[in-house]
Amino acid sequence: MRKICLTLPTNRACAPMVTALLQEAQYAVRAFAVEVHVLILDSSAPGAFAEHARAAGAAHGAPHLVVHHLDEDAQRAFLREAIRGSGLLKPDLLLDLMLPDAVSYGACTNRAFLVAAALGCESVHRRDSDSTYQVLDGQPVYPVHHELTSLGKRAAEAADGVTASTLEAHHADKPVVLVGSSFIGELSVDIGEMYAIDREVVRDVVGLWAPFDWTDEQKRELVDESFRGAGHEPFTADEALLTLVDPMRVDMCNVSFHQVHERVPLPPATDTIGSDYFLLHLVYDATLPGVLHNRNIVNFYTGERRTDAGFVAYQNRFVKFFLSMLYLNFVYRGMTAAGPGLLDDDHQVRVERVAALVRESTLLDTAENTERLRVLDRSYRRLGGKYAAFADSLAPRRRRLLDEARQDMEDFALLIEAWAALVEAARATPLSRLHA
Repeated sequence: MRKICLTLPTNRACAPMVTALLQEAQYAVRAFAVEVHVLILDSSAPGAFAEHARAAGAAHGAPHLVVHHLDEDAQRAFLREAIRGSGLLKPDLLLDLMLPDAVSYGACTNRAFLVAAALGCESVHRRDSDSTYQVLDGQPVYPVHHELTSLGKRAAEAADGVTASTLEAHHADKPVVLVGSSFIGELSVDIGEMYAIDREVVRDVVGLWAPFDWTDEQKRELVDESFRGAGHEPFTADEALLTLVDPMRVDMCNVSFHQVHERVPLPPATDTIGSDYFLLHLVYDATLPGVLHNRNIVNFYTGERRTDAGFVAYQNRFVKFFLSMLYLNFVYRGMTAAGPGLLDDDHQVRVERVAALVRESTLLDTAENTERLRVLDRSYRRLGGKYAAFADSLAPRRRRLLDEARQDMEDFALLIEAWAALVEAARATPLSRLHA
């Protein structure tokens, strides 16, 4: 029986989403005759962890459904075992990259990738704790429906399970390695308040995402579509497109991967939003097929983000996102130029080419990032209030932030080079160790 991993990384209370996730897993078992391993990677406080455990316990005994609810101690024990088994150098550094002290969107998903390999799962399906499912005629609308309909099939075979295709014939023998969609509801990045204060500032700030050599018109177009997901239009009927999936149309709260996640990990950068989107670009640039569907998840903001501490933490992650783009834009451009050359004859990603691009990016001049920090300082001071106060806290940290952004890419290159050995070692790690 085919095994899949439906995963939810969390560091906050989200018992309702745990319950909803288990219901999606039960739907997958009924509709597709798969064995679903629900993986909850839980870094939340003890009280929230206990709530999640109670919610997860409701699935005990359900046929073909296994729940793995791992706190950080259990995750660390598993990682230590896998890293030891890999025989790689710098085991302590690798452990830090896989389970850092700070928030890392890439690292938590990388842990899911390795645990899924240990469980023998063919695919990983990720959801987020600050989201829920749409409902149509009283029934939840589960993304796993489209994911299991197409993921892992040859593109030619997947054509029967979609409503349309734009895929050219020469892609027919390639596997479908990504199935995903987006979200409706609140913006994925909390810039609504900023937009209400000064729209021009939003354009200046969000435009820092773009490569510096883009035209003003290109930057405006990027700003206009950034962080909006699929808007607010509710689900009414299924649409699924077999295509080369535009990374701007998929969000990591609503995505699944086959095969490619065992070739290349995500950047392990800490306190950096967007650090988990790398594979979407790789799949697209390498011309690997995917399916884009419209079972969009509902995104919402948690109360923590509205606190003073939550605001500062989020703005720090926002700033580091912009600084990461100096390097990621360079890598994305290189991957776009390489195109199908990123694949070998078996349609597998040539890992060494990706690693080389990431390594080369670390040699870039940081003048662009110095300018990004200057624009951010000016823009936040123009917004005033808590934004100006944040700018005051940012100023003395500029050199450290520049250094961290470069170091993040050096760490990413190291992890890419180590990834094959880590995945292989994870497969050989006894499953009992997951709960040790």
